[in-house]
Amino acid sequence: MRILALETSAKSVSCAAVEDGAVLAHSFQCTGLTHSRTLLPMVDAMLQNAELPLEAFDLFAVSAGPGSFTGLRIGVSALKGLAWAADKPCVGVSTLYAMAHNLAHVDGALLICAMDARRSQVYNALFEAKGGALTRLCDDRAIGLDELAAELAGDTRRKLVLGDGAVLAYEHLAGNGIGCTLAPAALRYQNAVGVALATEEAAKRGEAVSAQELSIAYLRVSQAERERKARLSREANQI
Repeated sequence: MRILALETSAKSVSCAAVEDGAVLAHSFQCTGLTHSRTLLPMVDAMLQNAELPLEAFDLFAVSAGPGSFTGLRIGVSALKGLAWAADKPCVGVSTLYAMAHNLAHVDGALLICAMDARRSQVYNALFEAKGGALTRLCDDRAIGLDELAAELAGDTRRKLVLGDGAVLAYEHLAGNGIGCTLAPAALRYQNAVGVALATEEAAKRGEAVSAQELSIAYLRVSQAERERKARLSREANQI
């Protein structure tokens, strides 16, 4: 199965072409430039250099959340357009599960996936790596750093922290006496290769959908929505 995958959930942006677990082509950038400016030129250059037309892919994949609301919308919208044009099915995978594939080879490790969710919280999920496979230990969630530290207290497994919120989570955990290690910088951040690997598993479970059906898992409401609800509540109390 040949998969075209996109990853736009945070500061970095990447695309990858993967076939049966092997990377055919991959492009990654983490310079702070906006994804709306960089993503499609990256995809076009990668496909042209690899001489892979859109029609050569069986499945289109994207990290569908959690993550930056704007970043996720850019990635999902771009993938919808590509899949629609090529008339191909899509898969949206958990950003946290996709990034955990970076360290699936570290046997026996507890993988602490973390993305900065602001307000002293991280988007988080925990996975155990064993024999190159991942076992999910909790659902994707937005969790306070203090709560995460309390949950991990007493866990004796080797703990590796990864994701764009890894430094934030690592510093808080270490400061609370939780023994853990930052993933190497080259393996720390989410990337499209992990999205493709997670998609292979999802496809085998029959989770592919049409471009129209592809959706985003934000996990929590946006700041604009929170502010709107607060304003409406204040106005209601003044009546």
